[in-house]
Amino acid sequence: MDRVVPRKRDERINEEIRVPRLRLVDENGGQVGIIATPEALEFAFKKGLDLVEVAANADPPVARVMDYSKYRYEQEQRAKQARKHQLQIQIKEIKLRPKIGKHDYETKKGHVARFLGQRAKVKVTIMFRGRETLHPDRGRDLLMRLADDVKELGSIEQQPILDGRNMVMVLGPNKNVGAKADAKDEDVKGREEALQAEREGEAPPEARDEEPQPREEVVEA
Repeated sequence: MDRVVPRKRDERINEEIRVPRLRLVDENGGQVGIIATPEALEFAFKKGLDLVEVAANADPPVARVMDYSKYRYEQEQRAKQARKHQLQIQIKEIKLRPKIGKHDYETKKGHVARFLGQRAKVKVTIMFRGRETLHPDRGRDLLMRLADDVKELGSIEQQPILDGRNMVMVLGPNKNVGAKADAKDEDVKGREEALQAEREGEAPPEARDEEPQPREEVVEA
């Protein structure tokens, strides 16, 4: 929207001189036609609405009759909703060594699974030191192993590449990850019920159909 012509009669003189005629569109989107600006102003005034110039560069310029305050409010609300539903993608980073131990690997894998479950991208970096740089294939094998271990949660967005003395891979969350928090709660509740039944010597309840969800790690990366 370029400009709003005010509703008050005594504020319209300059507008009438600057734009002698225009193509008018009514409040319902109907074409009124090409008319003189004073007539268009009177048309809007009688309806208690604003005359809004929507295409200043057209010949003649196009103006529409509307409640401009209401229009601006609706535009702001739509923009607010769009921002609310927009995904905020975060990038987390996990660093590994080529000769990482089994326990450390499982811990790091847990962090990756947690980040993916939170719908964050994960940058996984293998750090080479000394003569380890002579065997980049070990780093690549480790990265591919990690990607395979968390394939239910995420997939490779950037294949492993060498960056100086480091090798980097980027994982992104799968579309359905993080969308069913309630299903996760149901799964946790089901495991608790099964454990309680086992302790009491009862048959565990039937398994639910929901997909298994990753357990969250308490330790920060």
